[in-house]
Parts: sequence; C-alpha cells; structure tokens
Amino acid sequence: MISSQAVAKVMGGARVLKVTVRSSADLERLVASGLPIGVVEFTLAYVIEDPFRRKRVRNALVPPATLKRRKLTLSPEESARFERVARAMAMAESVWEDHADAQRFMTTPHPLLEGRAPIEVAETELGARRVEDVLAALEYALPV
Repeated sequence: MISSQAVAKVMGGARVLKVTVRSSADLERLVASGLPIGVVEFTLAYVIEDPFRRKRVRNALVPPATLKRRKLTLSPEESARFERVARAMAMAESVWEDHADAQRFMTTPHPLLEGRAPIEVAETELGARRVEDVLAALEYALPV
C-alpha cells in the first residue's frame, strides 16, 4: 500500500498543498475540501516530462474553461482525479525505485491497458485500479 505522504509528495507536498499530510484521513479531508489549484501543474510536471502531452492530460482531467474559472481550489471531484494520478505515480516510483523509470512507465503504452499509457487510464477510478493492478503484479513478480 502506498503511503499518503508519498501521494502528497507527487502533488507538491506541504509547499503546494499548504498543509502537511500525515495520514490517509488528512489526504481524504484535503481532497474533499478541494486541492489547491497549484496541484494541477505540479502533479502533471512530476508525472509527465513532455509539455505537450502534459497539456493534453491536463485538459482531459479538467477542461480548460473550467480550470480558468478556478481561483484557489479544485472541486472535490477534480481533486479526486489528481489524487488518483498522484497515487498511481507514487506506486510506480515504489515499484521502479526511480523517478525517471516511473515517468516512463506512466507515459508508455502498456499491453495490459489496451495499448494505452497508464497516465491516460488512471484518469478514472476504475482505470486507476487497473494501473495499480499492473504495478502490483510487477512489484510482486507476478506474470503481467
């Protein structure tokens, strides 16, 4: 299981989140109240190296017009989307034990995800679970 602190790190930690996440309850409260808008760019830059791909994923997670209207915080639903992406990235870093390798995993099409990149699949709750299943199989050396 990935720690809430690892997920918070992917989203920018205390500097971006404006609070220190110490538990799952802290993270849950933060997502429910709406993550700070700075989470959008920090998380996507942490996960995706290519700026053009980063923009495409950002637009899929939060439509551009909606993002422009957001002043300080995301809605709880939008916050949950970024938490899912951050959780998948934190798990990928745990499995690969290297940030660059985790980024490559998250942005490279995978056969068990119908040739889609994990970052794209993780945009939905069920998709994020599928990405976590692939990562768990890799971590525990199960056939994937």
